[in-house]
Amino acid sequence: MTMAQKFLLVSILLLGVTSALVLAQPGLPSAPSQAPIDGGLGLLAAAGGAYAIKKLKNRNTDIK
Repeated sequence: MTMAQKFLLVSILLLGVTSALVLAQPGLPSAPSQAPIDGGLGLLAAAGGAYAIKKLKNRNTDIK
């Protein structure tokens, strides 16, 4: 096998490997699944509102 044949063989192998790597790109991701957040978020909002009302009542009774 001559030096030119070895160079040609290595070039073809490298071209095949690199082209496979370059063309193997992943597709776009799918849309994420949507999840409702109203259960826990509603409880947190209600607890925050109750805490605010309690603080306002305590502040009003301390002033009098």
